[in-house]
Amino acid sequence: MARRGRALAVLAVTAAMAAGLTACNGYDPTSPADARKHTATGAQAAFGSGPGGAPVDCRKLKCVALTFDAGPTVRTPQILAILSKYHVHATFFTLGKNHVRVYPDTVRQMAAQGHEIETLTWSHRILTKISKDDVRKEITEGRDAVEKVTGVRPTLLRPPQGRTSDTVTSVVRDLGMSEVVWSADGADYKTTDSKLITRRVLSKTRRDGIILLHDLIDPTDRGYNGTVAAVEPIITALQAKGYTFVTVSQLLAPGKPQPGKVYK
Repeated sequence: MARRGRALAVLAVTAAMAAGLTACNGYDPTSPADARKHTATGAQAAFGSGPGGAPVDCRKLKCVALTFDAGPTVRTPQILAILSKYHVHATFFTLGKNHVRVYPDTVRQMAAQGHEIETLTWSHRILTKISKDDVRKEITEGRDAVEKVTGVRPTLLRPPQGRTSDTVTSVVRDLGMSEVVWSADGADYKTTDSKLITRRVLSKTRRDGIILLHDLIDPTDRGYNGTVAAVEPIITALQAKGYTFVTVSQLLAPGKPQPGKVYK
């Protein structure tokens, strides 16, 4: 437990830096609107289904993507229950080593409920600080852990801390994958105040937004532990404002994520 607590504390510190770092990486992100607008011939993705099976077309609807990082954990089923209650599909960027490998049944539950399961790498190493070979290893091991459980290979990577570089992007492109960062950060890694997390998300969310939250547990109680209680009010408030919740891939459709692109 002590080791796990220290690991979560480190993750909390790195996550806390993330919002400021994404703007400093020098990449030129593609917005969901641009992804839909500049769809390459033959590269269109089918529209996903929303509640009731109706197609979701984010060119016409006010869409937002809810994403969860760094799980699954024992807390994830609570989030899945809330998502199911409100017929919301989310995108989970999972960690392989201490999460997918430890909670495969939860990953299967995510898949059964129609959520999008992607990768945050194998062990949350900062990709801009390691060798190209290690970058490839972190991504492929995280990706393969998901595929082993679900039978579906992830095509989207969320780089830890949102940090990327030309080297990282070249590896991602070679793997046929795309990177996804975020535009609305609840900063749930530095507070347990659910109301504060909710306010942060609501104040930052706009059409085509990508919301960042975490399905983690912090035994030090410095962060993450307020996330579950924030999910329901975030959903109900945004639905009341006319937002439709979609997965990241649905947000880009009929565009299809292009290898080497960074989406925000």
